[in-house]
Amino acid sequence: MRCLSLADELRGKGVRSTFICRMHPGNMIAAIRQRGYDVIELPAQSQHLQLRNDIPPPIPAHAGWLGATWAKDADETRHAIQAIKPDLCVIDHYAIDIRWEEALRSHAKRIMVIDDLADRQHECDFLLDQNWFGTDMAHRYRGVVPDYCVTMLGPQYALLRPEYASLRAQMLPRTGRVKRVLVFMGGSDPTNETQKVIAALTDPALANLDVDVVLGVNHPDPEGIRHQAAARPGTFVYSGLPSLAERMVQADLMISAGGSTSWERMCLGLPAIVISIAANQTVTNTAMQAAGYIEFLGESTQVSAELVTDAVVRCLQAPERLEQMSRICQDLVPGTGTKQVCELLLS
Repeated sequence: MRCLSLADELRGKGVRSTFICRMHPGNMIAAIRQRGYDVIELPAQSQHLQLRNDIPPPIPAHAGWLGATWAKDADETRHAIQAIKPDLCVIDHYAIDIRWEEALRSHAKRIMVIDDLADRQHECDFLLDQNWFGTDMAHRYRGVVPDYCVTMLGPQYALLRPEYASLRAQMLPRTGRVKRVLVFMGGSDPTNETQKVIAALTDPALANLDVDVVLGVNHPDPEGIRHQAAARPGTFVYSGLPSLAERMVQADLMISAGGSTSWERMCLGLPAIVISIAANQTVTNTAMQAAGYIEFLGESTQVSAELVTDAVVRCLQAPERLEQMSRICQDLVPGTGTKQVCELLLS
């Protein structure tokens, strides 16, 4: 989704983008094409991958997500882009590191990496990490990227769609009073945290709240969620939304996973209770909790419906805290990141 936001902004400046995607189950190839972009498909790999850790540098922790060895993926990508001869190759994948990037060096004039983890070496001209880690941000990529690499670090560079900045300019300030809750646990929600959150909101103490539940395209049990929501008055289920922006504007509190949705929400000043659904979200969420940006409950395996209920009750009782949370979130994420990134790339 963040690559689509970047491609949309570049298209407005006359730049043509082509996507290269492997055909994993649950891929977004159809959605990308629907937005008007060409997609080069790499075949899904069914054989077991022999990933060796004894070849320096160590393979990335998420190497298994690639669906091929790095060398095979680089070779297939190299073949795919021969006719394009791109001015810029943008890489957004936790399994790709310096070896893949060096293999593609002579096939693209510039390389940009989008990362969240800072856990592997890169050979790139630009690096974007839109996450927030407090005072550690400036040091995270020291020694990880070349000295000449232009780094764009922090949520001021978050790749948001333009409607977020537009709606932000039209919104009234939030009061901290909660009448409507938005629930979104990511595009796939493999452990069905949505079910847990709806159960939490079914508590009699929260019966007066209206609830909007948004399901991602790869949710494992959409019918089960609709059945559960039907049993709770004032609960509405949405799926296939192109954007969460309008639902966020209508809500007073959000219950969500970590990840890039955080920056969309914070741009609109929407306070949130956050649950990590992936281990790589926890460092950022912990830092944001310490700074007062979110109410962080921990990793999903440690969070029960009762804990979620208690957190919502605390928010209902503290409108001043939610109002302050709204203000500082908007200060951190101005919503102009996509424009800033494009200006740096095109300059």
